[in-house]
Amino acid sequence: MSFCSFFGGEPFKDHFEPGIYACARCGYELFSSKAKYEHSSPWPAFTETIHEDSVSKRKDRPGALKVSCGKCGNGLGHEFLNDGPKRGQSRF
Repeated sequence: MSFCSFFGGEPFKDHFEPGIYACARCGYELFSSKAKYEHSSPWPAFTETIHEDSVSKRKDRPGALKVSCGKCGNGLGHEFLNDGPKRGQSRF
């Protein structure tokens, strides 16, 4: 499954079958379905990445980091700090 940008409908938002979500540009593994959870945003939501270097992060605004593929730099959205399903978890 490729993790891609939201353009009028994200096909993997409500997709919960076992699998790996990969960068749409280079195919690098980003997230596991085991870390995916239901969220009210229009995008899929994850609590953690597969690899430590799956994504690169830079500060964007208070409470949010800009996230890119750790291999090719493709933009993936944000990590929202302390906005995960459990206290202290982040949401990708």
